[in-house]
Amino acid sequence: MRTRMDTLLGRFTMYRLTLALLVALTLEAFLLSAAGLLAFTLTELAATLAVTLLSTLVGTRLLALILRLRPHHESALITGLILFFVMFPSNTAAGLGGIAVAGFAAAASKFVLALRGRHIFNPAAIGAVIATLLGVSAAGWWVANPYMLPLVLAGALVLLYRTRKLTMGVVFVAVSAAILIVGLVGNGLTTIASAQLIFLSYPILFLVGFMLTEPLTLPPLRWQQLAVAVVFASQPSIGPILLGPEFALVIGNAVAFLMGQRRGVSLRYTGQRQLTPTSTELVFEPTRPVRFDAGQYMELTLPHERADARGARRTFSITSAPGDTSRISFGLRVSEPGSSFKKALLCLREGTSITGTLVGGDFRLPRDASVPLLLAAGGIGVTPFLSQLRDVAERGEHRDVVLLYVVTAPAEIAYLDELRELGTRVVLFASRNPSDDGVALPDSWHYAGSGYPDADALLAGIPDLADRRAYVSGSPRIIAHLTAELKRAGTRRVATDAFLGY
Repeated sequence: MRTRMDTLLGRFTMYRLTLALLVALTLEAFLLSAAGLLAFTLTELAATLAVTLLSTLVGTRLLALILRLRPHHESALITGLILFFVMFPSNTAAGLGGIAVAGFAAAASKFVLALRGRHIFNPAAIGAVIATLLGVSAAGWWVANPYMLPLVLAGALVLLYRTRKLTMGVVFVAVSAAILIVGLVGNGLTTIASAQLIFLSYPILFLVGFMLTEPLTLPPLRWQQLAVAVVFASQPSIGPILLGPEFALVIGNAVAFLMGQRRGVSLRYTGQRQLTPTSTELVFEPTRPVRFDAGQYMELTLPHERADARGARRTFSITSAPGDTSRISFGLRVSEPGSSFKKALLCLREGTSITGTLVGGDFRLPRDASVPLLLAAGGIGVTPFLSQLRDVAERGEHRDVVLLYVVTAPAEIAYLDELRELGTRVVLFASRNPSDDGVALPDSWHYAGSGYPDADALLAGIPDLADRRAYVSGSPRIIAHLTAELKRAGTRRVATDAFLGY
């Protein structure tokens, strides 16, 4: 089930997935209004929706034209739809004018309140804050109502699962609920009544699912994300004035900005090489050193003509070592027909610059170098491990590491020369022994069989498997299989790489 879910969600970019869920919520809101189950008329909803979408799209287009940048229309649509659910609906000239201010401010924030390619604040939140501070409109968060709760909950779970932030979401909801319940109980409500009021009338789920997961305004590491979640949930106030969720979100964004990669990175394309018949490595030269930990990924942005549903932004595991500041490389699988993004990436001309939007991921080796490790890779899933092994070698660390490498055929072994130079101990599973094809494996390699290994095959190839901490990377299918078999073989701790559709 999890494999199918990962594969299905991995077909869509976060922008397309978020946009689809917001459209579904919008359609539900109009149906509920028509049935008399919302406090707002169809006219108010239609007018508000038109203004939020028009103001964010026009604002984005105008700022991009002035600054000679390419507008990101999907992002503008998402911002407009979120504002639709945040701002208090209206059909009056004054009310719609205030909402338009919020929309323009949200669009402008992506360009004006940004540093070297990265915007600092969630656009919808900062738009609502600016409109409130100017006194022209106010955030109503009307999306928080009992009738919309089931779909909001489902959408939030999908987005949190897709971004591997379920833990952060649970912490956010738990802390928020606890703080609010204490306050409500202090005002005379029972605990049960307080909990019902919170989940039926407060925008906790919409906030955590549709706004807290916004990637460009979150720090890269899980502990940092959880710390920011606590800031969001603390219900900040200025004196006796309790600030709304939009203010809390903006404050949290500022904290996230200080914690994370504070700028976009320009990467100059220097070349590529064929790794296997179905995989390629791309090499770039960063204009300034990129801060990352071995095992992390980078989101690349490459605007191109006729972009398909996968969009113009994709994430790829970094294969170079953090200490190699002169280059940064990525290994990727190339399949037919392939996405428009990968086709554009593979057709880059030498010297062309693209943008590295953010660095993130918690798929990192333990700091304690004495911990025995098993790195289990399926196909091109070996990429984060290559960065980690290179980093270990550059640091001069002595780690007990075994690489379990599962490939469909000997020709699909990527980075054979690099792994030989690193002296990595490798247990290989392939359709046949590479020596049968005249491929001489390093002495540190052991061919253990064909197909996806089961628990018995794993124990035969790695007898001390139960004593090792395992890390698994690859497609959803191979991750699910290896994780299950490793646990059957006695491995107690298994970490899996986040599959983000790369």
